[in-house]
Amino acid sequence: MAGPGPLKEPVSCGAPASHWVTIWAASAQGVYPVGAAIAQPDLRSALPNAAAGMVDQAMRMIVRPARLAPRIRLRFSNAFGERALHLRDLHVGLHLGGGALVPGTLARATAPDGDTLVVPPGQACWTAPIELPWMSDMPVTCLKGLDLAVSCAVEGTSGPMTWHAKAMTTSYLSAPGEPDACRDIDAMRLPHTSTSWYFLDAMDAWLPTSARCLVGYGDSLTDGTATTLNGHDRWTDVLQRLLWIQGCDDLMVVNADIGGNQIVGPEPEASPTRGGPAAIERLGRDLLSLSGVQTVVWIEGINDFSDNGQRSATTVLNASRRAVDQLHARGLQVIGSTVPSALGSTRPGHGGIGQDEQRRAFNAALRQYSPFDALVDLDALMTDPATGQLSDPFNGDSTFGEPGDGVHPNRAGHACMAQAVLDVLSAQTHFTS
Repeated sequence: MAGPGPLKEPVSCGAPASHWVTIWAASAQGVYPVGAAIAQPDLRSALPNAAAGMVDQAMRMIVRPARLAPRIRLRFSNAFGERALHLRDLHVGLHLGGGALVPGTLARATAPDGDTLVVPPGQACWTAPIELPWMSDMPVTCLKGLDLAVSCAVEGTSGPMTWHAKAMTTSYLSAPGEPDACRDIDAMRLPHTSTSWYFLDAMDAWLPTSARCLVGYGDSLTDGTATTLNGHDRWTDVLQRLLWIQGCDDLMVVNADIGGNQIVGPEPEASPTRGGPAAIERLGRDLLSLSGVQTVVWIEGINDFSDNGQRSATTVLNASRRAVDQLHARGLQVIGSTVPSALGSTRPGHGGIGQDEQRRAFNAALRQYSPFDALVDLDALMTDPATGQLSDPFNGDSTFGEPGDGVHPNRAGHACMAQAVLDVLSAQTHFTS
């Protein structure tokens, strides 16, 4: 494998002093309720008819951007919709707790050409830039680790809802017929909770040209299945904090994963799938369309070898190479990973000997000749050599306090993954404040 080169710096000659950089993302997975959420409450009162979707209804989605800035914009996706999505009364405010907002932080958002954002079926649309004057005088150190609340109302009937099932964050919904609830600071008219995100799939900030974006791209090992609900302890979250500790304030870490995702994807007759479109099929939508991307951390493959995928190591390796070639053609650095063990897993579709044989063959090929610019050996770090299974310290459900399923790393596992990625990054480039 050729030696990895340094991270490319943005071209500044003749360029503006600032540019748009993605500070948060959530890949569009499919149509609600197809997917695997974590700790999802009963939504029959909030969403009584999945086909109809939201009906004159308000939502308040809680997100934690990589960092905040006085000017942002939002992207809403109707990728899997069947009719135009009409969103009105869009607001952004600082999250106080529960569904409430910090008074004095509410800022209005609009469409580029009017008050209502209309998102055609199969498309995504940005809002006009949103000014957040309350943070203009705040130092960068105070703009980290804060949650924003994105509120809006569906006008009329949404139809099938594009969503990201596993938000690992609690958001809030009104009852149908309560669209004005999105204006409430106290969220008393947003009584229903959901651990998923609906329609919202990206947030950008207007940042100096030194700022750039690192995207975690993968499956549930990045989606954070066994991490902590509202704990913000997926490896991408932990990596962001580790970068801050090192004084690196200009690298935004975002998560473009989908739980259950496959690199190659299942056969067409298996659709719709819980894991969304295949990784090689969603590159343009979920990765290349993001702003300021410079580095991709690719951690994926275990689902391709499961009973739901049944792909060979050779097939998955060749697909990975094709994807990396596409990313290299766009000037991106791609850091890959070996795949940790799922041997003996209690998760449906996982745990078999055949899956493990293909996984080990895939890992061996990556170690011998990797298409990636650098390789994180998560298999060596997280697999117990004595048992061939996920190591005990990383196997356990952090949210439910239950035994692990043998495939999804817990909070400790994600901390280990974050440190491993940071070690590779640090070997590639020098981070400065």
